[in-house]
Amino acid sequence: MITRLNHAGISVSNLGRSIQFYHDAFGLEVVVQAPFSGKLYEQILGLPGASGRVALMKNGNLQLELFEFSSPRPVSRADPRSVHEHGISHFCVEVTEIEEEYTRLVACGVSFHCAPLDFGGVAKATYGRDPDGNVFELWQGESTNFPMKGECSSLR
Repeated sequence: MITRLNHAGISVSNLGRSIQFYHDAFGLEVVVQAPFSGKLYEQILGLPGASGRVALMKNGNLQLELFEFSSPRPVSRADPRSVHEHGISHFCVEVTEIEEEYTRLVACGVSFHCAPLDFGGVAKATYGRDPDGNVFELWQGESTNFPMKGECSSLR
């Protein structure tokens, strides 16, 4: 039986910078930080010769696993990946006082797609990007009241 999402894994270009970002932006603390390589990592990642550094960060129920690959060499993109491309488009964190969090993160240099939007009084949300262009959502509202009507479903 599947019981819950344990963590999200994110490939980053600079582990130290990303650790600092997720600490400052989300209050995450490093639980484990170590180099990785060898057959187990090659098998689970499906990447021959996989090596690099990994950090597991946590704050309450939120856990992120950050990977910085030294091999194989990641391909950098000129433009951030759009959320409509196949694959995981974002991860979402619940917040209180979304406008305050948005203002705090903008002051820290976070780029957002837009200011927080009100979804008919049910929820407020916005999408932001980490230093590598990975998308996260700030969500304020009941997770069981997910609005998916009209304009709400047309967000990029």
